[in-house]
Amino acid sequence: MTSSATDLAVQARGLVKTFGRQRAVDGLDIDIPAGIVHGVLGPNGAGKTTLIRMLATLLRPDAGTARVFGHDVVREAEAVRRRISLTGQFASVDEDLTARENLVLLARLHGHTSGAARRRADELLEGFGLTEAAGRLTRQLSGGMRRRLDIAASILVRPDLLFLDEPTTGLDPRSRSHVWDLVRRIVAEGTTVLLTTQYLDEADQLAHRIAVVDHGRVIASGTRGELKASAGAGGVRVRLSDPGQRDKARAVLTTVLGAPVHPDDDPAGLRGQIAADRPGGSAGIAVEALAHLARAGIEVSDFSYGRPSLDEVFLALTGNPAELTEATA
Repeated sequence: MTSSATDLAVQARGLVKTFGRQRAVDGLDIDIPAGIVHGVLGPNGAGKTTLIRMLATLLRPDAGTARVFGHDVVREAEAVRRRISLTGQFASVDEDLTARENLVLLARLHGHTSGAARRRADELLEGFGLTEAAGRLTRQLSGGMRRRLDIAASILVRPDLLFLDEPTTGLDPRSRSHVWDLVRRIVAEGTTVLLTTQYLDEADQLAHRIAVVDHGRVIASGTRGELKASAGAGGVRVRLSDPGQRDKARAVLTTVLGAPVHPDDDPAGLRGQIAADRPGGSAGIAVEALAHLARAGIEVSDFSYGRPSLDEVFLALTGNPAELTEATA
């Protein structure tokens, strides 16, 4: 390993995993520095969950190499497992035990004495805001409480690397915010987090670095700012008074912006990025676009210009809207 590689929580090169004729991961390369939240985004079936399963030693790669804190995930699987924890998309705690009983049981399985297991369980229940629910059966807890309990169970013994696979799917905004706070706290205490999520705002809130995965490969990576800058100089959103003019408006905007323009879910909506090399400045190009629409007889009911969002970055990179619920692959 090189000296720079020793600072990485994860280093993967050329990872491949196939299921029958489906190539779920196709020569994927990724570096994840230690001590951060690293987000992984991608459309349905992009290979995000398959990547996590290989890094967590649950699946054997068909080709390529991956190291977790310097340990090969195939040849040194036991060493990898001693340093990681995984919280999947579904709760792993026992619904017929109370919240405290779940944590005590898992702590005993980790080798804690009876007294130490109870102390660690109570510490986590308090830290995760679950003390009042400690004596309730897990099946009686709200979705947000169950998710917090699941994450607490993952860090009974603090891992060096925690895999969080879509940890807030299906939660209400308040519960999601609670989980975000927990993730920040976990990282502040020294754990590296690899996060896959179907929520772009979640990646924007939590991730220090982001990798965009499509068709089993990393197609872009960087900080949030770097990815947003790569999508263009600025974003334009338009809502037309007449949805029947959308094709005409799309052609006009594509010419002015110098980049592809995409339809919104709104049948009267369009959005596009201003090409970074477009002369005249991005704000000037936005004004010019509005003027061209007026000259073409296209009435606009709403027009906005701003920095690209992660949603627009995702669309620019993959050509697909950000429908990020992970498939089984």
